[in-house]
This record gives sequence, C-alpha cells and structure tokens, in this order.
Amino acid sequence: MSSPKFATLRYTALRIGLFAVSFAVVWVLGYFRIIPLGVGSSNMIWLLLLAIVISAPLSFVLLRKQRDAMSEQIVAKVDRQKERLAANQRMEDGL
Repeated sequence: MSSPKFATLRYTALRIGLFAVSFAVVWVLGYFRIIPLGVGSSNMIWLLLLAIVISAPLSFVLLRKQRDAMSEQIVAKVDRQKERLAANQRMEDGL
C-alpha cells in the first residue's frame, strides 16, 4: 500500500470508481432491457439509484482495508488536534 497520508483520498477515489463501474453495469443491463427501465424520463434517476444501492454494500465489503486506513488517518489527526488544544489550555491556565 502507498503512504497512509493519502488514505482518505484513495478511499474516496476507489468509492467513486466502484460507483462508476456499478453505474456502467446497470446502464448496460438497462440498454439491453435486462432490467426494467424507469417510466418516461425517470430512466437516468432509476439507473443512478440502482447503482448507488449496488455500490454501497460492495464498497462496504471490498474497501474494508482502505476504510480502516482512512479511519486510522482521521483518528491520528483528531488526536493531534486534541493534544494541541490541551497544550494551549495548559499554557493559558499557567499564565
């Protein structure tokens, strides 16, 4: 894996990519009439919603390692901010 510095960016890019692949598969299935199309002009909305419903559980399973790395990155950043805040408060109380 690459640097943990970009864990959030990597997870987001993979999540968007997974959605794009899901949308492409749903679009092809709709194009060949394997799945029902929406009524009137609701076809695109139907395909987008279906792609979201498909990509969400897939990302939950397939992107577990990336999600954990992103979580560690966020927790580390929050801990650093808490330390800075505590140090600032100690400095103010000491004055």
